[in-house]
Amino acid sequence: MPETTLDYHNDSISLSVVEALADSLDTDPVELEPLYHAIDPEALDQLFQENTPMSARVEFTYGGHTVEVQGDGAILIDGTVHTRS
Repeated sequence: MPETTLDYHNDSISLSVVEALADSLDTDPVELEPLYHAIDPEALDQLFQENTPMSARVEFTYGGHTVEVQGDGAILIDGTVHTRS
């Protein structure tokens, strides 16, 4: 199963989550409900910084889908790893 890693200097984990959700739901990111309806994007970005432990993990529900963000930047939607473009 492919994994994704986060470039903490250039990427926002919250933006990556939106892109993964759009990919999973086969829709354009602008068509999605705002991420802040499910989780605070700024808080998510603060949790996943360069020094975040690999064991860190946040799970939340977005539109009936389970979203998991891991310390290495991996994003899983309903258990499927999504790679960033």
